[in-house]
Amino acid sequence: MALDRWIALVLLGICLAYGYAAWFTMDGNLAPFMRRTPIWPSTFPKVLSVLGIVAASCVLLGFEKATPKEADIDYRRLWEYHLGQALLLLGLMVAYALCLRPLGFLVSTAAFLILGSFILGERKWHIMIPVSLIAAGSVWYLVQEVLGIYMRPLPGFVGG
Repeated sequence: MALDRWIALVLLGICLAYGYAAWFTMDGNLAPFMRRTPIWPSTFPKVLSVLGIVAASCVLLGFEKATPKEADIDYRRLWEYHLGQALLLLGLMVAYALCLRPLGFLVSTAAFLILGSFILGERKWHIMIPVSLIAAGSVWYLVQEVLGIYMRPLPGFVGG
């Protein structure tokens, strides 16, 4: 069996366990007033588990393959892929997660978007900076004001 199918099999197991938790264990301790609402805290995990199961099943059954040799990874030429970019992005994701509390959401997210696009090869600073600032501000506004979930927008020493 190919590597992509092994990964899909592992992800299918994870999605099945996640789906079991979402469908059968998450809603047991809900408050009585929450049981009457149309959307429960487990609604999004339920949707994610179903989508994950469908996607992993499609890979396992081979529905996503257009041509069999075109999409396969050649492990003998692994150094020809952009592994440096992938590792830098993974490191940037870890740094982003570690910087969220001390630097605040807006600074961390804007820096992550700017540096991530730079790692991926974008060099138009006059486009990268405004787009990342608008994206970070929009997401913060939606989460903070529309959903009502508090996120520290600025670093603590600035007043966030």
